[in-house]
Amino acid sequence: MIKNEAEIKSPAFEQTIIAIGTSTGGPRALEAVLSQLPDKLPSPILIVQHIPAGFTKSLAERLNSRVPFTVKEAIDQEVIHNNTVYIAPGDFHMKVRSRRNKELVLELSKEAPLRGHRPSADILFYSIANLPNQNKVAAVLTGMGKDGAEGIIKLKNKDPNCVIIAESEETAIIYGMPKAAVNTNCVDHVLPLSQVGRIITNIIFKAGGK
Repeated sequence: MIKNEAEIKSPAFEQTIIAIGTSTGGPRALEAVLSQLPDKLPSPILIVQHIPAGFTKSLAERLNSRVPFTVKEAIDQEVIHNNTVYIAPGDFHMKVRSRRNKELVLELSKEAPLRGHRPSADILFYSIANLPNQNKVAAVLTGMGKDGAEGIIKLKNKDPNCVIIAESEETAIIYGMPKAAVNTNCVDHVLPLSQVGRIITNIIFKAGGK
């Protein structure tokens, strides 16, 4: 299922934030999606990849070597910027909050795992749901389990105009997380990997990104 590009709603705000949750098969899926994005990325991207502690940095370095924008392991209390992808470190939850000066800041924590996961896509999505004055895009890619499903429900409840994407069964290594997302009835686009990055790009540029 893919909505016609004309059906993509015009975003309400100038700034767009993108969040991605994935697990088994995620590194390959992330590379496929990131490689479809524009050379100058006018939005930040936040990623939760279920991966053991100690492996996130090498994943970020590998992805960084294959795309023209910056991919890095997230650091606690750093201000996030456009043209940068932040990956939650293994065994740390990642949230984002807005400061009074409108800067967006990452927070890493060792709070208890949520439904068996740390980092948790749900926790990332919950935090993004509370951000003001942001267009929000969330994507759930290949993975085992249901992480991300509760988070997209909260995103849609807080902001019906946020855009939710799920990877389709035809390309998912494990169709657990995307299937759970689809079953919430909150997903706007169910897409093969070859189309996920293109739709994200269209949404960003419809928001006025250059």
